[in-house]
Amino acid sequence: MFDLFDTPAVPGLALRDDALTKAQEAALIAHIDASDLSPFRFQQWTGKRLTYSYGWNYDFEHVRFAPAEPMPEWLLDLRDRAADFAGVAADDLVQALLIRYDPGAGIGWHRDRPVFEHVVGISLGSEAILSLRRRNAAGFERAKAMLPPRSIYHLSGEVRHAWEHSIAPMEVPRWSITFRSLSDKGRMA
Repeated sequence: MFDLFDTPAVPGLALRDDALTKAQEAALIAHIDASDLSPFRFQQWTGKRLTYSYGWNYDFEHVRFAPAEPMPEWLLDLRDRAADFAGVAADDLVQALLIRYDPGAGIGWHRDRPVFEHVVGISLGSEAILSLRRRNAAGFERAKAMLPPRSIYHLSGEVRHAWEHSIAPMEVPRWSITFRSLSDKGRMA
């Protein structure tokens, strides 16, 4: 959680509430729902969340990283705002992942793939808790950050590389848009 002085739960985590208006949020949700979403696949496992990638796609089923359809016009202003929040150039945010979490869907413990560097997420529809953990000698160090609807967060540095994150399954729908930049490894792919 954030304290009175907005000290992040973990170094490298930045969060801002009310990054969008309710009307902007509704328009983004409508665009996501109108996209060609498909169930997330990891090897032979099929997840409950629905996804679609622009710019670059990491195919977990076949372990492939490849260019994808360019970002549509409706995402470009949001990408610019996400880049400004993260302090990176808009052109550096080369991947956009759309996700719809229907009731019962969440995302398990993970670190974003090493082909990516900056991770900037926009949370839509319902409040969620971003759970964080880092292995230590005693087990896990843990932290949490609240993601209100219309909030934006940035994972960089320590939280991006040393911590895993997850969102527990929820009983209500939620949507998100995640922008990512490429790491040195990703630029060589």
